[in-house]
Amino acid sequence: MLLRTDRISLRYGDGDTLTYAVRNVTMEVPESGFFGIMGPSGSGKSSLLYLMSGLKQPTEGSVHYRDRCVSDMSNKDLAILRRNEFGFVFQQPFLLNYLSARENVLTAATKQFTADREVDDILAQLSILHLAGRAPAHLSGGEKQRIAVARAMINQPRVIFADEPTAALDRTNGLAVMELLKSYRHKGLVIVVTHDETMLSGADRIYHMDDGKLHHVAQPAA
Repeated sequence: MLLRTDRISLRYGDGDTLTYAVRNVTMEVPESGFFGIMGPSGSGKSSLLYLMSGLKQPTEGSVHYRDRCVSDMSNKDLAILRRNEFGFVFQQPFLLNYLSARENVLTAATKQFTADREVDDILAQLSILHLAGRAPAHLSGGEKQRIAVARAMINQPRVIFADEPTAALDRTNGLAVMELLKSYRHKGLVIVVTHDETMLSGADRIYHMDDGKLHHVAQPAA
């Protein structure tokens, strides 16, 4: 398995006022594929994604990536791991307004020479090459999110983590962004958090969360 969690929890507070965002979650995810984590608002699904990606540290349990304990890594090693192995897409694209779309994608590149040659290919694959020179102010919400997807893909990461990537989009643009993410499943692992099961059509596996707990694994939506 590429990524696994071993009884991880994330809690806040002290003494009698403890609140669990994630509670005792164990799961395994293979080398490649398209996987969803869904549940209502406040269910802990985003917190679980942040724990799996090393953006947050568990208060109990451990996270393992390629048999390395992510939970025990130094901040420096964690930063290197996230930079070299992971790609991220969030609900908001977080583009830099003073850079062009192409330049925004390249901000995530670790191998500049390779990225300079490949960025246009990635933009073309995502049908947004014509947007390469535009500033974010001249892009629609769906276009900005597609740029964010390209940025997540530029290093050909082993894992793309996407946290509610379609929540700020209309249905048409949301489905388009999901198709882009799904297309990466043959190159690596894609894990998407969402509250909308229709966005997970064709997923290899869907995990359901509620009240910080992983309750069951559902059959993928048709």
